[in-house]
Amino acid sequence: MAGRVDGKVAVVTGGCSGIGLATVRRLATEGATVVIGDVDDTQGPDVAASVGGAYLATDVTDKSAVDHLFRSAREQFGSVDIAFNNAGISPPEDDSILDTDLDAWHQVQQVNLTSVYLCCKAALEIMTEQGRGSIINTASFVALMGAATSQISYSASKGGVLSMSRELGVQFARSGIRVNALCPGPVNTPLLQELFASDPERAERRLVHVPMGRFAEPEEIANAVLFLASDESSFITANTFLVDGGISAAYVTPL
Repeated sequence: MAGRVDGKVAVVTGGCSGIGLATVRRLATEGATVVIGDVDDTQGPDVAASVGGAYLATDVTDKSAVDHLFRSAREQFGSVDIAFNNAGISPPEDDSILDTDLDAWHQVQQVNLTSVYLCCKAALEIMTEQGRGSIINTASFVALMGAATSQISYSASKGGVLSMSRELGVQFARSGIRVNALCPGPVNTPLLQELFASDPERAERRLVHVPMGRFAEPEEIANAVLFLASDESSFITANTFLVDGGISAAYVTPL
């Protein structure tokens, strides 16, 4: 069914690669005008042009930059109907709590959690005036599970995204605004490829726990974003939306 978000305006952060890029393309294919907020000034304008949208260089940890992104989207295209707050990092310095220093902790918290707070705040200011909107925040299956291969700040940040999304979903449910947390499992993105190319054993240690026997493709996560952005999910809010190949439900996986 084409046109599932026809005529809607979507703001996507981290839209130049991985899940964000796949989502930008998926939303545009289904009729949305997409405004990309990212720090990739090389790819950003070309990606935006390819989908008939717009690109704004945006440091998602900077409140003024985030506010400008959402205001510009509304001023240029008339509304903000969808906010996919997706920008995030997973640096190698974020490891076991015993090895992760305070600077690495703060960096991940700023990009992965504080940015979602800023984006939600900016989006909600517009959406409450409109009386409608769908916010999708990228959390992770690690917000629900523990791992011996820890990335302590990443896991904590995603737990914060999950909790914040649930609270906002409840708070704004009667304002015509839905807020959901998207929780992907491991996804075949450049970020993951880089990590696993340098440590194949680490990759295998993760893959064995996925019942489907593979990692997700970015397009599969984009399909979930499309569903949460569209009116098809009109009775879904404050939800933990898992797209993880069964990993969070698994005890023993198939041979």
